[in-house]
Amino acid sequence: MELLTVSIEKPEEINFILGQTHFIKTVEDIHEALISSVPGIKFGLAFCEASGDCLVRWTGTDDEMISLAQKNALAIGAGHCFILFLGAGYYPINVLPALRNVPEICHIICASANPTQIILADTGEGRGILGVVDGAKPKGIEGEEGIAWRKSFLRKIGYKLG
Repeated sequence: MELLTVSIEKPEEINFILGQTHFIKTVEDIHEALISSVPGIKFGLAFCEASGDCLVRWTGTDDEMISLAQKNALAIGAGHCFILFLGAGYYPINVLPALRNVPEICHIICASANPTQIILADTGEGRGILGVVDGAKPKGIEGEEGIAWRKSFLRKIGYKLG
């Protein structure tokens, strides 16, 4: 077995969601869940098929996001994983509830805009995702100034009232 890391390639501001699922029906079900929960959403989705033709299956509403999804899914190459890229201005918090209701999804592994590396095991027969490194390690403990900034920021972007 070989351990590998694959860095997610994307523009800095773009969010993505990585997960594990179990059936090619996921491609259409995620598409339907996204457009039903956020009308007009821009996204690209790719799914690594783990049997049969073993293709990267894909869908989406935005050519740039579709291309990112296809490229990153092929690089990861782990069976039955999916990667979803959300267009600028769309966030995981807006779609995670809908994704959690897709019956084929087994696990959401990561949702982030941070620089992210996927840790993989390659057995020669296939690949599996062992985990992710999401962003940087902490530099310290939040103080009063940090608390004030966090609370202000969440209200500024509309995720908290008052």
